[in-house]
Amino acid sequence: MAQIWAGTDIGKTHHHCVVLDAEGRKLLSRRVLNDEPELLALLADVLALDEDVLWAVDVADGMATLWLNVLLNHGQHLVYIPGLAVNRASAGYRGMGKTDAKDATVIADQARMRRDLLVIRPDDEHAVELRILTDRRSDLTADRTRRINRLRGQLTGIFPALERVLDLGNVGPLVLLTGYQTPAALRRTGRSRLETWLHNRKVRGADALAQAALEAAERQHTAVPGEKITAQVIHTLAKEVMGLNEQIAEIDKLIAARFRDHDLAEVIVSMPGIGPLLGAEFLAATAGDMTRFGSADRLASFAGVAPVPRDSGNISGNLHRPRRYHRGLQRVFYASALISIRSCEESRRFYDRKRAEGKRHTQAVLALARRRVNVLWALIRDGQCFQRGLQVTAVA
Repeated sequence: MAQIWAGTDIGKTHHHCVVLDAEGRKLLSRRVLNDEPELLALLADVLALDEDVLWAVDVADGMATLWLNVLLNHGQHLVYIPGLAVNRASAGYRGMGKTDAKDATVIADQARMRRDLLVIRPDDEHAVELRILTDRRSDLTADRTRRINRLRGQLTGIFPALERVLDLGNVGPLVLLTGYQTPAALRRTGRSRLETWLHNRKVRGADALAQAALEAAERQHTAVPGEKITAQVIHTLAKEVMGLNEQIAEIDKLIAARFRDHDLAEVIVSMPGIGPLLGAEFLAATAGDMTRFGSADRLASFAGVAPVPRDSGNISGNLHRPRRYHRGLQRVFYASALISIRSCEESRRFYDRKRAEGKRHTQAVLALARRRVNVLWALIRDGQCFQRGLQVTAVA
């Protein structure tokens, strides 16, 4: 057991570290620059107080990366306490103000009293690279969604009939909008020339797309103010969305290739509904190290697929969705459960049984996702690929 506890409130340019002893007395309080020489000096000063120290942080990535690696590279024991937990705990400490020093004190004191905090361990290179790649993909997909929403808004402003018939998640409609944005331009071109134009750009279903676009053009003969400049904006947005689609396709190839190099790749993708992308997101969130969580139940809680009770007085069995969980990991289990309903007979039967019990669609999918946590946990623990009808247990 640690003799002293060091809590670090993480900041972009500076961190604040507070060290407490077993009685909660403050032994050190220091603001340090997020720079290696300063951090090494802080580490040396804390170890001079006592070599048996437990470090705690409220951020486990991003701007805390350098500090975490300094500690881990020197063999230090490190735990993570979520920022929300720090914020809630602060209300129980003296003083209404909020400072970095107070937050660091709360972090250290919580680490001193609690035994359920997540232990931070060094990630292997695969997990780090997959986390970087999947985070980049998330940024690109968010950018694409924003641009598609802007594109829909602009198109609705001048040509609502065309916006209604186009699925901007497909390449064909985006190609169409790079050349034609107004009803008058489509009518002047005509169906035959428009089909040829689309065919030359290798658009699938060019005939149906041209017909739908011309029918929309025939329903609107009114030109709205600002149509010309709006058409230029639509052209630009459509090109940007196509460019983002290309970037996402390229990074998907990188993710798939890097994922296949991981030792657990074959085990993970053997689970129905999990492919290279969802598997990579799972490894990015967990590093494939199930010992970090201690049990399948804790992994399910971390992934947000285990309901939590909110009982009070005579009310019991009141289960709710958890408020704190890893949203990326929840997406992995929820999305893979949805896919497995279509591709796996066992998953379909489980889903149908939950629906017959009166559960809504989302509840049934979450119940399936929770069950799949146990199965994947056991497969990774045993190094065994999924087989139809295989009986596994998730005893830690």
